Amino acid sequence: MFLRTIFAKTLRDRWLGMAIAASVLALFMLYAMAVYRDIDLSIYTDLPTGLRELMGIPEGADVASLSYNVMLGFTASLALAGLAISMGSAAVAGEERGGTLGLLLANPKSRTQVVLSKAGSLVALTGAAAAALAATGYLVPVVLSVEIGAMQVGAMMLHLFLNALFYGFLALAVGCWTGNRTLASGLSAGVMVVSYVATGLLPLVEGLAGAAKVFPWYYFDGSDPLLNGLDWSHLGILTGGCLVLGAVAVVGVNRRDLRGPSVGRTLLDRLRDDPRTKRVFERLAGSTRVSHLWVKTTSEYQNLLIVVATVMFALMGVLMGPMYTAIESSVADLGDQFPEAIMALAGGGDLSTPEGFYQVETFSLMAPMAVMIVTIVIGTRALAGEEARRTMGLLLANPIRRSTVVAHQSWAMVCYAVAVGVATFAGVLLGSVVAGLGMSVVGIAAASLLATLLGLLFGALALLLGAATGRVKIAAFGAAGAALASHLLNAFLPLSDRLASGARLTPNYYYLTRDPLVNGVAWSHAGVLAAVTVGLVAASAVAFERRDIRHG
Repeated sequence: MFLRTIFAKTLRDRWLGMAIAASVLALFMLYAMAVYRDIDLSIYTDLPTGLRELMGIPEGADVASLSYNVMLGFTASLALAGLAISMGSAAVAGEERGGTLGLLLANPKSRTQVVLSKAGSLVALTGAAAAALAATGYLVPVVLSVEIGAMQVGAMMLHLFLNALFYGFLALAVGCWTGNRTLASGLSAGVMVVSYVATGLLPLVEGLAGAAKVFPWYYFDGSDPLLNGLDWSHLGILTGGCLVLGAVAVVGVNRRDLRGPSVGRTLLDRLRDDPRTKRVFERLAGSTRVSHLWVKTTSEYQNLLIVVATVMFALMGVLMGPMYTAIESSVADLGDQFPEAIMALAGGGDLSTPEGFYQVETFSLMAPMAVMIVTIVIGTRALAGEEARRTMGLLLANPIRRSTVVAHQSWAMVCYAVAVGVATFAGVLLGSVVAGLGMSVVGIAAASLLATLLGLLFGALALLLGAATGRVKIAAFGAAGAALASHLLNAFLPLSDRLASGARLTPNYYYLTRDPLVNGVAWSHAGVLAAVTVGLVAASAVAFERRDIRHG
């Protein structure tokens, strides 16, 4: 049956990403539990009972619960949700963008059957990754002789699986209704980030704890399934949400005229048609549309930039100022009770100060991740993506050198990274002004600059992997995996006296180690990030020059 062939083909095309993610997370689960096992557990057992419950650390199972909450409840949940979003956005919108959906539907199968087959592969692969992580969660404590007590890893992973599936189906629905993969992935990722942050912060504001139930992430960990087991009402809500979004996807793809690969107008096209901007942008674009390739590239990812920049400016920037004012006393009390080792996992920072709060909530993870979203996307598709779409030959048929293509694509990546960094800077600065926090403008600029440089480094890595291999998956997963490894190693290595110096080998060490929100830019650290990025781009040009381009 052809429908089953679509299902099998999607599994074949997508299994590697899920397998790599599950394997990397399993290895870090092993590493994290081994590190925590060697730490003096009194820093956790001496915490107040209320705080221990808040952190999900039951008596007698501190090492395991801390490892589970960090690696499964946080890192794995975001990673699997991100992969599900990637699959959901590519299911229909990606086929349209690649010009292959018309060929797919030329076979005697309905649109509904195609969507259901794609959705089935999404469920199967996400479920397989969650099952593998659940097995790891049970196996690692046995290998390391760590007692897990009554913790229910299977229940936590079932909640995690349905949580990831919800965002994947959201991306599928948006893609089916719009045919725009960038919008589908960007909007779904934005909803995921907003949901995650709101679920964590709203319970700290008096009178707003109930509002957390509006957000999907609440139904993942709101009932604390690791300690309390399955919450069938929460699982039912997530399952119902997936079914509704699946139905919305089917309706959307059946009601809409599907787009061909050449349909759709970029921002550059509209500016060139406008009489007020026609002359300027025709000069920028050039007669062959490759004389200023970076302008064309930047116009292709406008929706992604709008979503990411808006989230960083409004949610992670402006909103955090009034939020800190509302929960200042509660956050300060928590900050006083958290051990230094735990705070290091969240990026460090003194929660009793606005700088520390912004460092933990905005700059520790969200700011560099936002920059990486746009840089890795551009870096992946700049060269490997052109080959995958079979357009690189047409591009290079013009009088333009390969090194020039690399330079233009790199410049487009820089422009987008700077745009996200500026949006973050403006949002945090406005949040400080609105809430009267009095944060240093220089400090905010320093943290935003370093986040931009860190994101650019991993975008340049994606560019290099794409230039060297011509494979989109290798470029995307390689860069994202390296970013995840850098973050986790920089967090875990300092917890061991013997391994602490190894953190200097990770790019993340040169990001927040010198506390830029308070102390400003450590120019030596900024120089390291910039130098590595330039080196990666130069290596991309060399690799691209020496490799035969794939045509089929």
